[in-house]
Amino acid sequence: MIVDKKEFGLGVVLFIAFWAVFVVLLSPVFEGKNLLDYMDNLYNTISKKSSYYIPAVKKKAAEFKGQQVEFSVQAKDADQAARMAKLFEAAKATAIVEGKSVKISGDMGMIFDNVLADTDAMFNNNGQAINQNKYGYDEKKVMYDWWNAMKSAEANMNKEGKFKEGKVFYQIMTKAIEPSYNYYGIVATDIKEKVVMVVISLAGYVIYTMWYGFAILFMFEGWGMKLEH
Repeated sequence: MIVDKKEFGLGVVLFIAFWAVFVVLLSPVFEGKNLLDYMDNLYNTISKKSSYYIPAVKKKAAEFKGQQVEFSVQAKDADQAARMAKLFEAAKATAIVEGKSVKISGDMGMIFDNVLADTDAMFNNNGQAINQNKYGYDEKKVMYDWWNAMKSAEANMNKEGKFKEGKVFYQIMTKAIEPSYNYYGIVATDIKEKVVMVVISLAGYVIYTMWYGFAILFMFEGWGMKLEH
């Protein structure tokens, strides 16, 4: 039984309005996108600038220039193994394909320089430097192949007790390849340029969440259900 029709009615109105706004937010009315996609793109453009770790990784990789290394990487299949060989050969390394395995020998510093040059191009949305001018296949697949190669190389180094070298392979994988792949195609924006929109979005999130909470509260209180201590 409803004990306070006015409060219950206010709750119902707020509840219905909440879902009406929800439908609008999921419609492509924000520059052709729904709000979730629009805000996701906004925060991606802002966060990209702070995710540029490649220069720091380059400094650590520079320590290995001139150091000769031999290791093997495992591919998912023979086709990927052939592509991986191409990646290492671009660093003047020798790459011998044996089924799904690729045996690498060469200058570790040059290998690091090559993969970091590719990640830098990707991070700066210059995929053409990779797919057309260097390897001849899709730049995102190049990053995928590099990621698998670095992961396999890290495991190989750790197995041999070369943990210092393994750490650099890991850092290239997580701080260079992954951000370059994930942020490819996104234009970095300084948060100062979008500070108003950021404040509005955060305030809007809080208000919208409270809106739903008060709608439920008013309906239940109007219905006669209250919390008591």
